[in-house]
Order: sequence, then C-alpha cells, then structure tokens
Amino acid sequence: MDLLTCKIRPAYFKYLAAASGSALVASIFGLVDAMMVGQYHGPAGNAALAVFNPLWSIIYCLGLLAGIGGSVLFANARGRKDERAAQEYFTLSVIFGLALSSLALLGIGLFNEQLFRFFGADDELLHLVKQYLAPIYFAIPCCVFSNILSALLRNDGNPNLATKAVIIGGLFNVFGDYYCVFVLDMGILGAGLATAIGQYIAILVMLLHFVGKKNTLHFVRVSFAVRKLGNITATGFSTAISDLAMGIIGVLFNRQIMKYLGTDALAVYGIITQVSAFAQCLAYGAGQAAQPIISQNHGAGQYKRIRECLKYGLFTSAAMGIIWTSAMLLAPKLLVSLFMTPTSSVLEIAPGIIRAYGISYILLPFNMFATYYFQAILQARVSMIASVARGAVISGALIMLLPVLAGANSIWYSMLITEILVAAYGICHMLRYSKET
Repeated sequence: MDLLTCKIRPAYFKYLAAASGSALVASIFGLVDAMMVGQYHGPAGNAALAVFNPLWSIIYCLGLLAGIGGSVLFANARGRKDERAAQEYFTLSVIFGLALSSLALLGIGLFNEQLFRFFGADDELLHLVKQYLAPIYFAIPCCVFSNILSALLRNDGNPNLATKAVIIGGLFNVFGDYYCVFVLDMGILGAGLATAIGQYIAILVMLLHFVGKKNTLHFVRVSFAVRKLGNITATGFSTAISDLAMGIIGVLFNRQIMKYLGTDALAVYGIITQVSAFAQCLAYGAGQAAQPIISQNHGAGQYKRIRECLKYGLFTSAAMGIIWTSAMLLAPKLLVSLFMTPTSSVLEIAPGIIRAYGISYILLPFNMFATYYFQAILQARVSMIASVARGAVISGALIMLLPVLAGANSIWYSMLITEILVAAYGICHMLRYSKET
C-alpha cells in the first residue's frame, strides 16, 4: 500500500485493526497473569504484580525508544524518497535495541531486589515478585524487541504479521498461564514462565518477515551514526517516556498507598494498573495506526492528507475514552471479581477507588494519540514536554501533595487533573500546527 496516494480512511482503519489487535493481545499477557495470580494467591498476588509493573514499564519503554524513534524516521525518509537513510535508521534501531537489552539484563540482574524494595515491596511481596521475575528475566530481550520489530513491520507494509505474532504468543500465554499456575500448581512462578515463553513465540513469528517477499529492510553501513542515533532517541523519547510514566506513576502510587492506605488499597491499585495498561495499549493502537501515514505524508509535504488522518485518530481516541470511563464507573465490582478472590475489606473500598481513578480514562487515549501525532510530524519537543509532564512532573507532584493537602483518598484524582492539563496543552499545539499548514 502506497501511503502517499492511497485513500486515507481505509488505510487508517486497516492499520488501526492491525495495531489495536497487536496491542490488545499484548496487554493480555499482563491481564491474564493478574487474573490467574489473583485467583491463586488472593490480594497479595495482585499487590505483588503492582510492585512488578514498574519494571515492565522500564523494559517496554526501551523497545519504544529504539522502535518508535527508528520507525518514524524510517518512514519520513521514505516519504522523501531517501531509501539509503531509511535503511540506516532501520539498522541503527536494531543495534540500539541490542545495546538497551544488554543494559537491562545487567541492571535487573544485579539490582532487582533493590528495585523491588524501591517499588514498594515488603518481605512477603518481595518473595512473590522475585518468583515472577525468575523466568521473565531470560525473555527481557524479547520484550524489548517486540516493540522494535512490530513498529518496523508496520512501517514496512506488513502490520498484519506483527498482529499475528502477538496473537499467537498471547494465546499461548492464556492457556500456558492456566496450565502452569493451576495444573502444575506453580502459582506466580508459572505465570512468569508462561509469559516468558509467549514472548519468545511472538518474536519468532515476527522474524518470518525477514525471509518473506514483503521485506524491504536491509542492514547497511551507517554514516553519521552518532547524530542519527541522537535523532532516534529524540524522536522516540516522548512515546518511551509515556510508557515509562506508567512505571514512575506506579512507584509513586505504590509508596504513597502503602504509607497512607495499606495493602488492601494496593491490591485494588494492582487491578487498576492492569486495566490502565490495557487501555493505554489500545490507545497506542490509534497512534500507531496514524504514525506511518502521517510520517510519510509529512516527509512528502502532503498536509491535507495529514489533517484527514488526524480526524480519524481523534474520533477513535474519543470513542475509546468514553468506553473505558463507562466500564470503570459502571462495573467496578465485576473488575474486582475478575482479578482476584477478594476479601470483604477489599470489596468495601474497591468501587470508590476504581470509580475515582477511572474518570481519568476519558482523556487518556487522546493524550496517548497526541504523543504519536507530534512525533510523526517531527515535533519532538512538544511531544516530549507533554509526556514528561504527564509521566513525572505534574502527576508526580499531585500524587505526593494531594494526600497531604486533601486527605489520603484524594490521591485517586491525581491522574484526572494531570490528563486535563496535558490534554489542554496538546489541543493548543494541534490547533497551532493545523493553522500553520
């Protein structure tokens, strides 16, 4: 499909189906783990996964940094008909991914206990979290490269293979989780094992692209590698920080919840983190669908086509926001029963927590989509400011200050305030860019 001449509407929704399907099944890894572990271990299992979740954010953020940054510049170079530069960015993305994977293995291998303590684990939770990590540790490079390869495949005209890969890996994870957790009676260790094997399967399927007829990706010698690596980092940073933001927010929430509200509230927050990951992954789908189209047309200077694609992305984000917010407001007890065998004390506090936090989902998809949009038009500074503000500055300040200023339960409204402020910033810059083009 030629993204410079095809009809925008069918192209966008074709890419949306592929990207959303991939994101949907990818998030099932965490959802199924949470459901199985919560049913097996009870609230302590969900609390343990809440402690582990910031580490997932760190791992996936590394893949987004190399994958999204490289794929955006790859597509933009193709839009300018500069095939040599496109292949250089592909080559650097892979090398960058290998380096980041190695650093992740080293850091997590040496400092995992210190990390988990910092993320909010006590002695009981630390034991469970380390069991979950044991098999996943050896799949960390797969977790990094799942984001790199899926981004490159979308921009190389093969989004469906990325979706199939994640579906196959996700299906294994669903059945593997049940078998390992309950049939083999491995508990949280079995959930980690099934997730690790599922990641390996997904990567092996994606690698089939490189022996297929659709492949146009080739390794080449890179000129001005340091400068191009800087471009990849700058372009991918805002999306990466959005994913890392979940980890930063998670750490702050974990520590504040344990300080002010206790383990039951942390177990409920463990459910919220899984739903948030699911919602955020689907929101990524809207951005990932638009990114190849907008990037290539931006490189070719076809601004009318960019505005048309933007329209479909905004519509999709609004629909997602309404759906997710409605689910959180209308069915909090259903969510609790899906993810754990709750105690009476957990059931008492869960609906209020889930509803208060869930209102923020009305704007979450828009803010995620905006990150990809500004990257695709090479407005890395705008994207970075929004991502850092959402992921650390505004959200972090509110999580720390609201319990002190307005009581412990006000912490659940910190993300709503954050999303409103970041959305206002994004809307202003979208309107400004549209007027200029």
